[in-house]
Amino acid sequence: MNLALNPVRKPKRALRGGVVAALDVGTSKVCCLIARVDEAGVPKVIGIGHHMSGGVRAGTIVDMDEAEIAIGAAVQSAEQMAEETIKSVVVNLSGGKPVSQIVGAEVAIGGREVTDADMRRATQQTRHIPIGPDAVMVHAVPVGYVLDGAKGIRDPRGMVGERLGVQLHLVTAGGSARRNLATCIARAHLEVESFVLSPFAAGLSALVEDEMDLGVTLIDIGAGVTSIAVFLEGAMVFSDLIPVGGGHVTSDIARGLTTSMAHAERMKTLYGHAMASPADERETITVPQVGEDEESHASQVPKSLLVGIIQPRLEEIFELVRHRLEQSGFAKSAGRRVVLTGGASQLPGTRELAQLILDKQVRLGRPLRVKGLADAVAGPAFATAAGLLHFAVQQPVDMPVFAGAEAQGGLLSRVGQWLRENL
Repeated sequence: MNLALNPVRKPKRALRGGVVAALDVGTSKVCCLIARVDEAGVPKVIGIGHHMSGGVRAGTIVDMDEAEIAIGAAVQSAEQMAEETIKSVVVNLSGGKPVSQIVGAEVAIGGREVTDADMRRATQQTRHIPIGPDAVMVHAVPVGYVLDGAKGIRDPRGMVGERLGVQLHLVTAGGSARRNLATCIARAHLEVESFVLSPFAAGLSALVEDEMDLGVTLIDIGAGVTSIAVFLEGAMVFSDLIPVGGGHVTSDIARGLTTSMAHAERMKTLYGHAMASPADERETITVPQVGEDEESHASQVPKSLLVGIIQPRLEEIFELVRHRLEQSGFAKSAGRRVVLTGGASQLPGTRELAQLILDKQVRLGRPLRVKGLADAVAGPAFATAAGLLHFAVQQPVDMPVFAGAEAQGGLLSRVGQWLRENL
């Protein structure tokens, strides 16, 4: 089948003084941020709402009712704080098994100046690429343009040539997973402005321009999934998703120490570490046993036992990331820089473990391009939500789009498309 556009309304660049909203639906939490765009075009957060997630597993909706309740609660909290009522949101996408590929196309322009219509025509040449029967397009990110064999052109408009080529990074995902998420959001009386891949949003928020130009790998470690995005020459050139995250570490602790998930999460947060140290043997921690109410039945175990459960799972995550990068062919072009985001990246020692396994320089990423974030929500766990706001404000409105949506709209839509391209 041919590539299809998102079944969402075409996003518009936010006006100065206007309000934008982001919704990060994760396995462990749902976060809603509402921001007002200042005169410089930077979103300033005026409303924050987050709620324990429900009905979401590995980025996919598994219980509509629970997910709807969590989304509604997060949005309502943000609206009350902002004293605004929102109608639409930019939403992250981390389910549906996203597939990343680079495709190219070329069109003749007859020796004249390159126009928006030429860029759109070149982009539309890729719409016949076959994908899965339930797949839909999430992103079509221009990686670079080629004009008469000259590569590395970021914006060819106004340049003169005979043939224009474009390299696109296409990201497709399962349509049913995305439709289920859109349905949940619609049940909360909201419209989806755009879907944005989670690591793409986190990268827009946490990466500096030099990193994106020289080559960097963004690793977003959530509760249910670990997602990867490689940026090079200012564009996302590769993305992938691994269905393992911080929630699996918690499950391992609960099973290994026979305690509840709540106690396992608490121990991970208070005493957890990604790398073992000699002092771990001398420190003991109290482990409440599952099903036991009395503290007298709690067991005392050395901290080394807890770390011995955490470290192998995190090692597995980074080994999988390294394997996916090597398979993709972008392991070298991504440079020697890695940025970690996501709640699970905050576990002490995670940065050092990542450096050891990936053999790259690693830093923790925090939201950089959004104002007004309180300290409690200014860490790596909220990089995706902040990136969604940045996407809502800074996304280009003149990006070439596929013709699929216009073609579905009948004769009038096709006439409108022709007028936009030729007048």
